Amino acid sequence: QVQLVESGGGLVQAGGSLRLSCEASGRTLRTHAVGWFRQSPGKEREFVAGFSRTGGYTYYADSVKGRFTISRDLAKNTVSLQMNSLKPEDTAKYYCAAGPGVITSNLRNPAAYPNWGQGTEVTVSS
Repeated sequence: QVQLVESGGGLVQAGGSLRLSCEASGRTLRTHAVGWFRQSPGKEREFVAGFSRTGGYTYYADSVKGRFTISRDLAKNTVSLQMNSLKPEDTAKYYCAAGPGVITSNLRNPAAYPNWGQGTEVTVSS
C-alpha cells in the first residue's frame, strides 16, 4: 500500500499559477499509475491529469490541456502538477491517487485507484 500526501494548494488570482506536489511513501511510484483528480462541492470527482504505469505516457482532461503539466521525480517518489493560467472554474479540492494495477484505459476512472491522499484546496478568484 502506498501513502500519499498532497501539498501546494492555496488561493490565487485568475491567470496565476500553482504547483501541487504529491509525496508517496510505502511503495515506489515507479510501478504505479498516478492520477490527479479534483472535486468541487456538489460535483463528481473528475480526472485532471495522469501518468500511465510505465510513466511513459501522460494524459490530460481537455479542460486543462495546455495549461497544466504533470511530472514525476522517482528519486523523490513524488508527482507534481504545475497549473498555469488558472481559471475560477479550476477551483476545487485536488487529490492525488495511485494504483499498481490501473491500466491505461481506466486511468481516468477514480474508482480504479486504491490509494488516495487527503487532498489540497485550490481556490482561484476572478
